[in-house]
Amino acid sequence: MTIGKREKIVDLFKGDKIGKEVSVKGWVRTRRGNKNIAFIALNDGSTIHNIQLVADVEVFGEEFLKDVSTGASIGAKGNLVESSGAEQPVEIQVRHIEIYGKADPSVYPLQKKGHSLEFLREIAHLRPRTNTFGAVLRIRHAMAYAIHKYFNDKGFYYIHTPIITGSDAEGAGALFKVTTLDINNPPRLQNGKVDFSQDFFGKEAKLTVSGQLEGELAALALSEIYTFGPTFRAENSNTPRHLAEFWMIEPEMAFYEISDNMDLAEDFLKYLTRYALEHCKEDLEFLNKMWDKELIERLKFVTENSFVRLSYTEAIAILEKADMKWEFPVSWGVDLQSEHERYLVEKHFKKPVILTDYPKEIKAFYMKLNDDNKTVRAMDVLFPKIGEIIGGSQREENLETLARRMVEMGIPQEEMWWYVETRKFGTAPHSGFGLGFERLLLFVTGMSNIRDVIPFPRTPKNCEF
Repeated sequence: MTIGKREKIVDLFKGDKIGKEVSVKGWVRTRRGNKNIAFIALNDGSTIHNIQLVADVEVFGEEFLKDVSTGASIGAKGNLVESSGAEQPVEIQVRHIEIYGKADPSVYPLQKKGHSLEFLREIAHLRPRTNTFGAVLRIRHAMAYAIHKYFNDKGFYYIHTPIITGSDAEGAGALFKVTTLDINNPPRLQNGKVDFSQDFFGKEAKLTVSGQLEGELAALALSEIYTFGPTFRAENSNTPRHLAEFWMIEPEMAFYEISDNMDLAEDFLKYLTRYALEHCKEDLEFLNKMWDKELIERLKFVTENSFVRLSYTEAIAILEKADMKWEFPVSWGVDLQSEHERYLVEKHFKKPVILTDYPKEIKAFYMKLNDDNKTVRAMDVLFPKIGEIIGGSQREENLETLARRMVEMGIPQEEMWWYVETRKFGTAPHSGFGLGFERLLLFVTGMSNIRDVIPFPRTPKNCEF
């Protein structure tokens, strides 16, 4: 007897195949029972819930069932029946089992006991089989799909911006270099510097920190575009909020003023949060129960509240008056830290917050200068628990102002000639923002470490798997 075509466990829970013969394939979570009956919990990744297989020990034999152990991959065929147990609505009375891959219980690291998140990072090749990471990865998929659906339904075009680049969009300097030169003996110029003219691209190349600048070029032709791709930062930051490789969503819109940009960001975040609540209900309930008791309440908090909008200057005044002992002192001109952002959202306004009009010295060269010549039309969206979740701005479309800002901030205009030229030929007001995908997932899943919302985290001294 062959097992036949696999049916997804998530579909069997709908109950419309009760009384029929069904076939399932997956990985054993647990096996328990007595001399007469074995109860096998099987999961195939399609749902947080396991399906129970009920097997007659006499039919299969104790020796055979020993290999149906935690971690083993099996197929099973039998009748789907209503379950007498309270934990599951249906179960399968198994007539045939096939073992595809054994998992020796003496060495398989994922046993029934609970495991710490730190330990699971060490076995990232197996952690998707846990309930927690199955839930996180299903939510990650749902959010990626929702992002594409949102922009597609609004008429935006998806643009693939380069991963290898010759520019540093942020002026951050923390970039990974890309080269085919012999790193032990690179060709050198007379002054001793590496001769990158002999490299693959004929110049120094890096992994991108942002697709924004190229996204702007596309927006100044297609009007509304978005990027969604990997970005890289070579910052030596070993924190729960930083990764060396992460994914960014960056919409850019021609003819958008800063207020239009804020409207889009608020609508976008509310859409994604509603989508998670509607389509990831069981996974969210599991994460709410196991990791963050306030998760679902916090998601509803975002969907049910209008975002407060205020200037950086107003926010500083509020923070200076607050009866708080700040780890990082507050004064006009400083970059706000997570503790300041969360105070505004969680304590003062009790709503999500959009901050605007930051000092020009702490923001990027491409942000539009305000008439006061002191602030730029930046905007940061602040969320509970996370702090900043979106950063964006109206872009500087005026050629003379942009050129002056580039000089002030040490951005080489000759290398960025293509970006500057867009301000010479048909310049237009335009805006955009960036949403870190993993930062969004931290919020949606309630996980506390960004390494637990990406399948294989890349961090300082860690490039396993």
